[in-house]
Amino acid sequence: MNTNSTVDNCSTPSEFAYEIFSGVMIVQFVLGLPLNLSVLYIFVFRFKFWKNKSIFLFNIVVADFLLVACLPVKAYHYQQQQRRSPDTVVCKTMLFMLFLNRGASIAFLITLSLDRYFNVVHLGRRNFVKILKKSPQISIIIWLLLLPLTIPTMLRTFECCNSHGRQIEGPEHDVTDTFREIVFFSQIVIPFIVLVYCTVCIVNRLRKKTVGEKTKLRRAMCVVTSVVIVFSICFLPCTIARAVLLAVRLKEMAEAENVAVQIYDGLMVLSYMDCLLDPLVYCFCNSGFKDAYTTTFCPAFLRKRLLKYDRGIGTTMTTTTTSGTRTISLPITEK
Repeated sequence: MNTNSTVDNCSTPSEFAYEIFSGVMIVQFVLGLPLNLSVLYIFVFRFKFWKNKSIFLFNIVVADFLLVACLPVKAYHYQQQQRRSPDTVVCKTMLFMLFLNRGASIAFLITLSLDRYFNVVHLGRRNFVKILKKSPQISIIIWLLLLPLTIPTMLRTFECCNSHGRQIEGPEHDVTDTFREIVFFSQIVIPFIVLVYCTVCIVNRLRKKTVGEKTKLRRAMCVVTSVVIVFSICFLPCTIARAVLLAVRLKEMAEAENVAVQIYDGLMVLSYMDCLLDPLVYCFCNSGFKDAYTTTFCPAFLRKRLLKYDRGIGTTMTTTTTSGTRTISLPITEK
């Protein structure tokens, strides 16, 4: 089989392109670290996630921290014109961390979407997702289930030298690479199909409801829509690019492969944006978190505008009692 030596030795095909990729990751790190630190502070000290049934959201924060921690190392290797670390231990650790973050983010985002789906489309029925998300043990189980899907990325070099279609050393090697590619694509394609189904069902339900019932449905729609945005920006493009890269590689088109590699790596850098977009999901999932974050970190003038906007779209809930109408705000833990 003819091989592309530029890709086989893991050097970057274009110095200029990877300098840009490195700069983008540095920006993501500079923005992502304080953002996720502030989110973590709110979840632990103000919102007390374990009391507000937001354990799944907290796990997404943890997954984002795994990603943010990897960005400086990845950026450094790109500046050195290497697609991965030449040190085997560092390379495997990076792959493990990146793929664990990817799997955890997707798993918990889809779980949140399913929760909104059952609350809206199957209202009144037993929502097993709501029962599961109250238990911290379930989150631990999800992390443990992700390990068998992440460990194969450490057995071979996924990004370049021994990727599928590059070198065939025997049936065992081929099976490992094939399994890894199946995991890579299935963890995006299957959840995205589930997400589209949930979105369509919630939209149909929204159209059938009366005006008085639409506030809760709009919130559910915002949650699912925000998850769709994260998927569409962060996960789908690099998945499509990976499929194109494999197709070009199997056809032994060396020049086209150099271009496909750069596009794939660039879209993988774009996928790291999920550490910046996930807080959008937190705000839509729980208005209590949004209020806690706003009152803690936003300036007074901006805080008033946001709270006024929330009242305009019905973020606070109103219920009718015998004495009239009263407004109930979601609880925010005081400092």
